[in-house]
Amino acid sequence: MTLRVEVFPADVDTFVDFYTRVLRFELEADQRPGYAAVVRGATRIGAARASEHVDPELRSVPRGTELVLEVDDLDSEHAAVVAADWPVASGIEKQPWGPRDFRLFDPDGYYLRITERAT
Repeated sequence: MTLRVEVFPADVDTFVDFYTRVLRFELEADQRPGYAAVVRGATRIGAARASEHVDPELRSVPRGTELVLEVDDLDSEHAAVVAADWPVASGIEKQPWGPRDFRLFDPDGYYLRITERAT
């Protein structure tokens, strides 16, 4: 089994810019203006343009969903986000359950946790 995520951004172009420029995904499917999908490794995120406005606060924890992206080199991921001039919600921290991570929001308010790959 694998997991594929679909999100519903207000603007698919903004979604593509963020995920390719800031998080270094590759554009896999481009059917803009209504749909695009990005991929990085085994992770695929599709984006279908939202049909109505959604308050971004409804998408973040604890009401919304946390998307957890596991990476091999947390420090380089954090450096790439900072170099792209994207704000982080919390810097790199070691969590009580073990791994280090940092958190950020995508342009539509989806809450992302970038974490060290579990060993």
